[in-house]
Amino acid sequence: MTTSLFSDDGSVDLRVNGGIATIRFGHPKSNALPGTLLRSLASTIEHTGTRHDVRVIVLRSEGSGAFCAGASFDELAAIDDPGTGREFFLGFARVMLAMVGAPMPIVTAVQGKVVGGGVGVVAASDYAIAVDKASLKLSELAVGIGPFVVGPVIVHKIGLGAYGAMALDADWRDAAWAERHGLYAHVVADPTALDVAVAARAQALAASNPDAVRAIKRVLWEGTADWEILLEERAATSGALVLSEFTREAIRQFKRG
Repeated sequence: MTTSLFSDDGSVDLRVNGGIATIRFGHPKSNALPGTLLRSLASTIEHTGTRHDVRVIVLRSEGSGAFCAGASFDELAAIDDPGTGREFFLGFARVMLAMVGAPMPIVTAVQGKVVGGGVGVVAASDYAIAVDKASLKLSELAVGIGPFVVGPVIVHKIGLGAYGAMALDADWRDAAWAERHGLYAHVVADPTALDVAVAARAQALAASNPDAVRAIKRVLWEGTADWEILLEERAATSGALVLSEFTREAIRQFKRG
């Protein structure tokens, strides 16, 4: 079965075969995720999680370049009131909550670099496999805000110390660092090896006892029941920060290049 959602803001494609649902998102700007695409992605993950014919979700992005360039910078620059800012930052929160809330495991294929909110998507995965060139960074501090919404899921995955290093030093971490700290479960040499490894892991999970696999998923995300409220609070914090003159000037300088 195939379901596809396409618009000027990108695409979300769902294909189900043999108990494995493959969700693929894409955007011409390095697989950035504007608000419309975030809503489509969250909705697709949430709906897929209710399907009885799905045992595993594979999450991928289009192309051979970046896995995800984060949120839309144009939308960030256009925020002009706290409510709009809060809604902007809730976009990634809803995707992560859908991922964590899905009863089956999510295996994510990371074929390229990951920035900002994309790191939250990787962290919200249950098993991420990446190529060795898939470096990551939390870039938010560089434009006067912070990685507050993605913070809880990253801390849950790699701990407060490693998250703090990423948050306070908005520079690249290589794939080896990400594997060492648990953001990546496995790193492979190239895209071909990535496809093989992702298919093998998804097929193994689809063939496993579904009750056991779902129980493991619940254990992995114990202690996250309050995240809907927490992420709303974090989104409000970011929504207010983006309106500060410091941040507006940082955004202007960033856009000038």
